[in-house]
Amino acid sequence: MSDFNRTEFRGPPPSPFGTSSLSSGYAPSAAAAAGAGAAPPSREQLLGLIEAAVDRRRFHEQHWEGSFEDYLGIVCANPMVCRNAFQRLYDMVLSFGFERYRMFKKDLVRYHFFSDPIDKGADGIFGLDEQLMALVDVFRSAAEGYGTDRRILLLHGPVGSSKSTIARLVKKGLEHYSRTESGALYSYTWLLDEQAGPTGKTHEFPCPMHEEPLLLAPAESRAELLRQVSSLYEARGGHGKIRLYQDVNPFSRKVLNDLMAHYDGDWRQVMGHIRVRRLILSEKNRVGIGTFQPKDEKNQDSTELTGDINYRKIATYGSDSDPRAFNFDGELCIANRGICEFIEVLKLDVAFLYDLLGASQERVIKPKKFAQTFIDEVIIGHTNEPEYKKLQSNELMEAFRDRTIKIDVPYNIRLDDEIKIYQKDFNREKIKHIHIAPHTLEVAAMWAVLTRLSEPRKAGITLLQKLKLYNGKSIPGFTEDSIKELKEEAGREGMEGISPRYIQDKISNSLVSPQAMEEKQVNPFMVLNEMEAGLTHHSLINDEETRKRYRELLAVVLSEYEDIIKGEVQRAISADEDAIRRLCANYIDNVRAYTQKERVKNRYTGKDEEPDERLMRSIEEKIDIPESRKNDFRQEIMNYIGALALDGKRFEYNTNARLYRALELKLFEDQRDTIKLKNLVSSVVDDATQQKIDVIKKRMIEQFGYSDRSAADVLNYVASIFARGDQKGG
Repeated sequence: MSDFNRTEFRGPPPSPFGTSSLSSGYAPSAAAAAGAGAAPPSREQLLGLIEAAVDRRRFHEQHWEGSFEDYLGIVCANPMVCRNAFQRLYDMVLSFGFERYRMFKKDLVRYHFFSDPIDKGADGIFGLDEQLMALVDVFRSAAEGYGTDRRILLLHGPVGSSKSTIARLVKKGLEHYSRTESGALYSYTWLLDEQAGPTGKTHEFPCPMHEEPLLLAPAESRAELLRQVSSLYEARGGHGKIRLYQDVNPFSRKVLNDLMAHYDGDWRQVMGHIRVRRLILSEKNRVGIGTFQPKDEKNQDSTELTGDINYRKIATYGSDSDPRAFNFDGELCIANRGICEFIEVLKLDVAFLYDLLGASQERVIKPKKFAQTFIDEVIIGHTNEPEYKKLQSNELMEAFRDRTIKIDVPYNIRLDDEIKIYQKDFNREKIKHIHIAPHTLEVAAMWAVLTRLSEPRKAGITLLQKLKLYNGKSIPGFTEDSIKELKEEAGREGMEGISPRYIQDKISNSLVSPQAMEEKQVNPFMVLNEMEAGLTHHSLINDEETRKRYRELLAVVLSEYEDIIKGEVQRAISADEDAIRRLCANYIDNVRAYTQKERVKNRYTGKDEEPDERLMRSIEEKIDIPESRKNDFRQEIMNYIGALALDGKRFEYNTNARLYRALELKLFEDQRDTIKLKNLVSSVVDDATQQKIDVIKKRMIEQFGYSDRSAADVLNYVASIFARGDQKGG
């Protein structure tokens, strides 16, 4: 007998709802029960847990059925149910709310929907507010009926820029919205007896394309019907007008005509065979949401879009042109009333693109052996740069280009937004057994963003400064106008560079590396090393010049990281609030005496002395106040204190950010020698110094989120920098 056959397996009881006890089928181990800290749940408790999550009232709402007359009552009460696909999509986005804000002299809108509140941010989009605003503007224009509803939306951008995520999020949103009261929509089912003729009601035939029930109204009454429904819709604040697209599908048209002939033109009796039902869009059930992906040309034809003949039914109905012998199950058919996504749309065979021409402009598809059939759906595709360039150079695809609206989806060029991408996947909730040291994700994101930025043409600004400006940091000499100018001179910024996927892969590699497993931590150096090593075989880097530039940017990031951790160590060393407060009071006393041309009383000797110029300059030099500006700076401080006093506020050591930073740096300089930080890398420290170092480590853990190991590593690294004689402040 094999090892597999000897493996003991205890499965669930044969009948989970039978009379046998739970232990007869499955007995949790004593260790498992002990580890849980409580008795295992009973079968009844688990059933109760399941039943508590089932909302029967909502189930009944989502499975509502009624007559055509009942549906007209719903339309009168809520004309929103008759919206077309673009109107419903636009309202879905708005239903999650939005906020307006201004950045770099540009008014922007942040739509909360794109943060993915449905799945708690699982597909959240970060940092593309301007591009997403352009996309929603297209939705609105199409909802109003301004012509963009007759176009294919093409998301265009580099690999890994979240094009697929946006499409997936829109599909998810429509599915969720259709389950809500405000997003309700309806279709219909025919009640027929195939054998005995139209008088029986034994078989149900759902509309194969989930069409709007109002399409069943006679063509002669439809214009007035739509006028009245539209007036109700506009009164409710609807966007555009209620519009129906021509006629029902071939199957429903055949049934409708046969029943009208049977009942001698009595439309009301024909409607007795109609059962209107609530429609829930679902990608899994292929209802209102379709997805099409290019495959091998030999295994794919256009019937995948428009449906195909059901050869088994030809014998029953006698002809392959009878709509009852046709499966309207192509992606464009089942996506009616919703959305159809075309993955890598420009990789499709030309024959498929021809189908999209009519589907977009005329809103019709051409099933095999049937007349053109009307559709109501959003068509959205996505593609990358090389494929789009190929489209532009292909003169034969001029008609397709003319029917598309291109929405650029670049990489993030804002550091904080790029960091959020990695925090979503690499956080303490998901990575519990390995500590991710502070700034690990930040340095990875910083390098990724730097690769996407173009070198500034303006003299006196580095690429790193440009990154900081884009991220909202103030740099002397740069205004919002100059930042706007930087953006305008680099029009294609974000369309090239390192993909977030590459960064995610390298962080993942670092997390499972032997070093990480041994040390139970990942630090920025591990990730930087992984990213550099991967450049050698990066499949999307085609020239050595680009590879060299990316390596140089890694050095820029490393230098910035060193400045960051030096600043943190300085803050940790100088975090003695009492010492800073005393130093601040001493400085202010001297500045007050200096500006008022008075003497200052020495607290120790009790004698009046001249203001301590050496003390004041040692603090001011820490924030680069030149000798020529010292009088202005000191007067500014006194004016600031006076203004606070007029408002009834008290000046504290941390009230003025610049002075606070100067005090920190001064205190660090004073204490650094007493702590003997350099000795960490050169000799064994004494007990007194070790106690001071332990205090610093504790501050770094509490203030900056380090672990004991990562705090010790950073202290050692910063100590080695000072041991080399690098005295640059953070």
